[in-house]
Amino acid sequence: MGATIRSLGSRSLRSPALHSVVAAVIVGALFLVGTGADPVGAYGSVVSGALGPDGIGSTLTTGTSVIGLALALAIPMRAGLLNLGGDGQLVLGGIAAAATGLYSPLPAPLTVVACLLAGMAAGAAYAALAAVCQNRFGVPLLVSSLLLGYPAMSFASYLARFPLKEDGSSLPQTRRLPDGVELPAFGSSTVTVGLLLVAAAVAVFVFADARTATGYEIRMTGLNPRFAAYAGVDRPRLTLRLMALSGAVAGLVGAIGVLSFPYRFIDGSLTAAGHTWTGLTAALLAAAAPLGTALAALFFAALEVGGLAMERTTEVPRELTQVLQAVVIVFLAARLNLTWRRARKKPTAEIEVKEVSVR
Repeated sequence: MGATIRSLGSRSLRSPALHSVVAAVIVGALFLVGTGADPVGAYGSVVSGALGPDGIGSTLTTGTSVIGLALALAIPMRAGLLNLGGDGQLVLGGIAAAATGLYSPLPAPLTVVACLLAGMAAGAAYAALAAVCQNRFGVPLLVSSLLLGYPAMSFASYLARFPLKEDGSSLPQTRRLPDGVELPAFGSSTVTVGLLLVAAAVAVFVFADARTATGYEIRMTGLNPRFAAYAGVDRPRLTLRLMALSGAVAGLVGAIGVLSFPYRFIDGSLTAAGHTWTGLTAALLAAAAPLGTALAALFFAALEVGGLAMERTTEVPRELTQVLQAVVIVFLAARLNLTWRRARKKPTAEIEVKEVSVR
């Protein structure tokens, strides 16, 4: 057991992601020193603002969305597929949940379940459409998923502004969901059961990735698509399944957002914070590893919340946290590129040594 813990600790210390985070923190400190700010005080306010008694609730609330969307994008990324339509799948899940909640004749608890399922179904169906565009019509998934997001957001905006709009309101929002059609919150905080649903999705992904044949196929396809095809993996079918799962998780996050305060769909509210792109950053940082993606997403959520506290207490703009996120990815990309180049040069050097020894 001790050897296993030491091995995990050693691998963590050698992780490119950890090195990138440390490098970003150092670069951020240099920026702060250059502007005359105190880096220790600024970073301290980030930690206390995100993890202190007044901020941990906001961090977990933000983390629910960021972790969920990071997981949604990591599922296809594990197989080398990139889903850039998270925003569209997110809002479709949200508007589907809102419509279900407003018109469902079921009791409140069953309506909540129906809203969650409707959000997942809407997101899954729309993400699967992007996979169909690639499999049947040859449109690259990167393009189809990104472009399909815009009509989805426009359609949800139309529903919120006209058929489902709250009468007498000047805001583009639907009517409030009926009493009881909401996710239970923990105490007086804004953290809801949605966090547990997202945690359950992460646990399922971790188990499937490490313990099932499908998880092995996904990882093998991501590492070497040609070998996976040679081994019998049906890539078009796998693409369809993974995109549907990805969209289902994104739709679930949208439904959770609608079933939480203020218990309605507001046009633009689900995408305004940019959690989809933060989730994509987290998935890239963790190389789409399930548990690593969740931890990276929680880290970025803490940065976002802590950045607001830092701006209030030290007058350092919260945009610094966005700079840190960008620097993390830049350092990670540079580190991985360097590792890749070394890996390519190593076999050549070995061949040269063997030739010299033969001569």
